[in-house]
Amino acid sequence: MILVDTDIRDTVGQGAIGIEPFEDAQVQPASYDLRVGPAGISTKSAGKVDVEARGYFELHPGDFGILLTREIIRFDSHHTARIGLRSKYARKGIIATTGPQVDPGFRGRLKIGVTNLSPHVVSFPFEDDFIMLELHRLKRAAEKPYDGPYQDIEDLSPDDIEVVTEGDNIGFAKMIDSLRALSANVGELSETVNDFVAQNKATQLHIKFIGWGIGVIFVALALQIALVSLK
Repeated sequence: MILVDTDIRDTVGQGAIGIEPFEDAQVQPASYDLRVGPAGISTKSAGKVDVEARGYFELHPGDFGILLTREIIRFDSHHTARIGLRSKYARKGIIATTGPQVDPGFRGRLKIGVTNLSPHVVSFPFEDDFIMLELHRLKRAAEKPYDGPYQDIEDLSPDDIEVVTEGDNIGFAKMIDSLRALSANVGELSETVNDFVAQNKATQLHIKFIGWGIGVIFVALALQIALVSLK
């Protein structure tokens, strides 16, 4: 069962779910908004970013990063949650690449993976709403609540920093840059074709076939790059 606003307040008040700090302004009709936390890391940063001291976190085009939530959360064995990116960031070209579920029994800050698919730098101000938490009450308590490696973690680990700054995610950023450059080149070629068509009406049909061929090649290349990145 999804908890609505009054359920969220009651459940937190009873201690079955912990959200620290809890603020009533963050309660939505059927969710709770989590905010940008004290630290983050990205493939283009030199190391861990002190978001609280700096006041914001930046994610460059094609960049991958991890952001901590401001809130520390805690679930008993009767409750779980689903995570979703706030639409204001989705509209800017950001996608959240973190697993969508928080298991019963989890305790700690959430580590949210974010990727910038836009051509612009996107800023995440400290304590800005960026993740919504949809809270659920289970029909029965989980037999084995979460007790994994992320339990009671409230900061980025050395492994987090190493994976983001030195791992394969850099290849993903380069893939996005290459795909964007390929798209720009195809766009320029399309404009050239259109100019040629305007000057040579008799060859218009042939040029259309060429344009369709270019489109097919572009889609095939994009799919191939995407498939390679998933391996």
